[in-house]
Amino acid sequence: MSYLSEQQIIRRKKLDQLKLLGINPYPSEEYPITNTIRNIQKDFLEKENVTIAGRLMRLRILGKASFGEIKDHTGSLQVYFTKNDLTSNKINKEDTYNILLKKILDIGDIIGVEGFLFKTKMDEITIHVHKLTLLSKSIRTLPQVKVDKNKKIYDAFSNIEQRYRMRYVDLIVNDDVKNIFLKRTRIIQEIRNFLDKKKYLEVDTPVLQSIPGGAIARPFETYHNTLGIPLYLRIANELYLKRLIIGGFHGVYEFSKNFRNEGMDRFHNPEFTVLELYVAYKDYYWMMDFTEKMMKHLFDLFHEEENDNINFKTPFPRIPILDAIKKHTGFDIKSMDKSDLRKVCQELHIEENIKMSKAKLIENIFEEKCEKHYQNPTFIIDYPIEMSPLTKKHRCDESLSERFELIINGKEIANAYSELNDPIDQLYRLREQVKLSKKKTEEEFMFIDRDFIRALEFGMPPTAGVGIGIDRLVMLLTKKKSIQEVLFFPQMRPEKKGKK
Repeated sequence: MSYLSEQQIIRRKKLDQLKLLGINPYPSEEYPITNTIRNIQKDFLEKENVTIAGRLMRLRILGKASFGEIKDHTGSLQVYFTKNDLTSNKINKEDTYNILLKKILDIGDIIGVEGFLFKTKMDEITIHVHKLTLLSKSIRTLPQVKVDKNKKIYDAFSNIEQRYRMRYVDLIVNDDVKNIFLKRTRIIQEIRNFLDKKKYLEVDTPVLQSIPGGAIARPFETYHNTLGIPLYLRIANELYLKRLIIGGFHGVYEFSKNFRNEGMDRFHNPEFTVLELYVAYKDYYWMMDFTEKMMKHLFDLFHEEENDNINFKTPFPRIPILDAIKKHTGFDIKSMDKSDLRKVCQELHIEENIKMSKAKLIENIFEEKCEKHYQNPTFIIDYPIEMSPLTKKHRCDESLSERFELIINGKEIANAYSELNDPIDQLYRLREQVKLSKKKTEEEFMFIDRDFIRALEFGMPPTAGVGIGIDRLVMLLTKKKSIQEVLFFPQMRPEKKGKK
């Protein structure tokens, strides 16, 4: 039996009191609402009769009159109760005020109120309530966040682990948290509008895949009983979107939920959202221009003054990755083999080991020593071919690939290619990646999707593709430093059990 706090016991006893009064603490009938709080505040009309519903956030009993605060999905509003005017549809007027309001109602209860609007002497819009309906009894105590007249907050619900684990409470008591997620939705809607105006088609591709392709990552594995085969949560949707380009679509995109069974930190969650876009008859130069326009558009719409330290002036700089490494480390690694790169990592005090591929070593050098220097939007371009198995060789230098990453605020926001459409070269390069992955740790794997190779053999037009990290983009535009702040329900370690 779980331990109940004193407050939980008291509130459960109130359930019995309600039933004795003939009041269902969780009624099933529809509660008709005439207004939202935002509309009331926007179009205030003295003496107007209104009906609203929401959560009781404050209650101050003053004898024969009481004040409270009700909060719906649009805002908060003061409510006013008097002993002589307050009624309920189940009990008499006196019991409504003296028992239901004063003794049974608690902060956190969800109520419906009917009444007329007026302004107090302090010019605060208030509902004079003449009918009170209990819609849902809360049997746990909400954190009491206090705000003084100068808007200073006391006793905030600020414990990070509790906030992420109990996001529902976080949303109730911290208004700014709700605003983050409203903004996230608007950002995604605006991206969708931007792409739809270009006549690109939004699609859905499988989350459960027989082969986790399109990236090098450790997948989550499950098992399908009827088919008798292992299945994987997708690590990327790239190969399926390319199949659609092969099938004849000109431009396709997807807001993809991807899953990677890897580490967690303030920039990584096992489940994350990526926008992937593929457009036929384009290359990575075109995609750079397109990405630049879309990012500038989003920044102009959603940036906050705090973001003004980031300059979104176009055109964004375009810097080859090897030039960036040379500038920030002093090492010219263009002709280095794996052994030389390991020595460079040792000199720079960067993690390395014999199992790391050449691509991984270069990636570590760039992320550790270069990435942080690019606060303003910058395209890092022309990656060594070893780092990009799904990318075309560079038209001017076959040791490089036609790839770019967009770095903003010191972190990768987008990754894009001139997509490799030569099926023979693609199969060879995937095989090479498989050989390398077998030598690595268990953290990363590469699989060959032979159906994708077969699809390429039917012919894929020249194509540009880009993946944009939606979570990181929202972090940027809401000025948050942790991915957990922009996910409703980030992955958490199992909750520790308290003593019974």
